[in-house]
Amino acid sequence: MTELHQAAAAGDYDLVQEIVKRNKCNPNQKDSDWNNKTPLHWAAAKGQTEVVRILIENGARSCLRTDNGWTPAHFAAESGKLPVLRYLHSVRAPIDMVDCSGDRPIRIAEIYGHRDCVQFLEKAETECRDHRRMALLKGLPLDETDDDWEEERREVDQQKRARSQKKLCFVSTKKKDKCESP
Repeated sequence: MTELHQAAAAGDYDLVQEIVKRNKCNPNQKDSDWNNKTPLHWAAAKGQTEVVRILIENGARSCLRTDNGWTPAHFAAESGKLPVLRYLHSVRAPIDMVDCSGDRPIRIAEIYGHRDCVQFLEKAETECRDHRRMALLKGLPLDETDDDWEEERREVDQQKRARSQKKLCFVSTKKKDKCESP
């Protein structure tokens, strides 16, 4: 965990500001000891809206995902941090991304009983999708993809398919053996 991760998790706005202004740490550094959380994930989870703001203003990417596919919006939804969700939406962060289990932040907010977040996300998701469509039509760039995470997902999917193929071959061989027995 970097100094920036710690400062963001603690909500130490002044220290976060000092670190990012001096370029002492990469605001998009993933901490492999903590499921690939970035400082932005920590700040969102803790409801530190001003820390979220300063991180994003200094290059933190709101689309980066943890190893289970959570974005900062998932963490804010889990802990019921509506001001963080509002801010993320205001800067066009992807607040409707699906994690490894197929859950969007709105589902996480529902699970944890954060009705105010659910109500906000119902409207915000629609606006997010509309913005995405408009940007695509106009050829505007969107920062909504965590390439490293996507590559890891492809590798995991390939490994799953390979294991399934082996199981199918094994089952098929066993059935064939049984069928050929007198």
